[in-house]
Amino acid sequence: MQVVVVETPELGDRSYLVHDGKVGFVVDPQRDIARIQAEIDRAGVRVTHVFETHIHNDYVTGGLGLSALLGAEYVVCARDQVEFNRVAADEGSEFEVGQLLVRALHTPGHTPNHLSYLVLEGGSPQAVLTGGSLLYGTVGRTDLISDEMTDELTRLQFRSVRRLMAEVPSQARVLPTHGFGSFCASSSTSTDGPGDMATERANNQASVIDDEDAFVTSVISGLGPYPAYYRFMAPLNRRGPDPIQEATVVPELEVGELGRRLSEGGWVLDTRDRREFARRHLAGTVGMELSPTHFATYVGWLAPFDQTVTLLTEGEDAFLTARRDLMRIGMDRLEVNSSGFAATSEALPTSSYEVTDFQALAAAATFSQPVLDVRQRAEWRDGHIRGSLNIPIQELSQHLDELPQGKLLVHCASGYRASVAASLIDRAGHQVVLIDDDFSNAEKVGLPVER
Repeated sequence: MQVVVVETPELGDRSYLVHDGKVGFVVDPQRDIARIQAEIDRAGVRVTHVFETHIHNDYVTGGLGLSALLGAEYVVCARDQVEFNRVAADEGSEFEVGQLLVRALHTPGHTPNHLSYLVLEGGSPQAVLTGGSLLYGTVGRTDLISDEMTDELTRLQFRSVRRLMAEVPSQARVLPTHGFGSFCASSSTSTDGPGDMATERANNQASVIDDEDAFVTSVISGLGPYPAYYRFMAPLNRRGPDPIQEATVVPELEVGELGRRLSEGGWVLDTRDRREFARRHLAGTVGMELSPTHFATYVGWLAPFDQTVTLLTEGEDAFLTARRDLMRIGMDRLEVNSSGFAATSEALPTSSYEVTDFQALAAAATFSQPVLDVRQRAEWRDGHIRGSLNIPIQELSQHLDELPQGKLLVHCASGYRASVAASLIDRAGHQVVLIDDDFSNAEKVGLPVER
């Protein structure tokens, strides 16, 4: 048995191609199916099945489109209400894939109908694909369906994971979909590998905490906020989304039309480096640096999901990258001006703001300006600059009118969220200074940090 991992670090997920050298199957493919298709071609195998572990809440699946392209069976839990034809699977369903046998296990918790897939070769279990159930060191979060179901789903998650630990041999590989930065993990994952059941029995949260009630308390107390776009993903996935169409034409806006969008308060995202943006940008744009690990998450969290988003990019390649990342989460309503800032700055009003770091602040004679910390509340409680105001990034737009007057220093954990926040504050007409620095440096340089 061979396993090919296709990573999507932008969303913290992994998809898998599993094969015996001739025939294989795919689990939890992303919407941009060209990547997994390339791996199939490279392996030179025939794919007969595409499996979903669950109806995803953090991305738009490529499963339906990939199965149609390959002529493969699309396997989805029988209990899920979907609007497309699928092969229904449930506890104990088995599928022959070349020399491999894939057995479905009902492992509710992350979602009520979640399935894991045990892979056997020659009758011996080789791996278990655990989706959002058993993750490396932790488990999938259990609060994405509803507040009312969170306690019940957390208990089911405990029992499901303990079942996997009891039934799957120590040497079998554990191959989760979530847990590599995804907000679908209930807490930070402890490792990227080796990913076998022996390691999880020794270290996983559901193994270390032996009591169900204590596990439920631990998991629920550790759940933080998750991106706003999540609520749109499951409905899209139940309808059966199309794969990303690379050839789709997106309107290219002229400078005048771009100016109109800005004057109307539309979301125009400048994807340049955050310090370049601070130095000078079109007034009214939101700075959203095209980061490989943050861009899609925070656009999906902050921008209106059901409205058109305009991208201002430095060339077509940057636009295509941004477009792919956003279409992975179903944000298909896009416009673009790919001529970049320099080509538009002479015709439209511009703005700018200062950038500093914690060392410079500590070296200053006085440190009296108000400080806004846009990290999550749990991060703030773990340590913050004395007297700082905490407004998590996703709540900032609702509180812009309440911000202190005068220059406002804004920071987060590493600079990315603070850069977005600074652009929103500047867009609202306030004075702002971006602290583009790692928060761990604040205490190192002597700034007053309290817990």
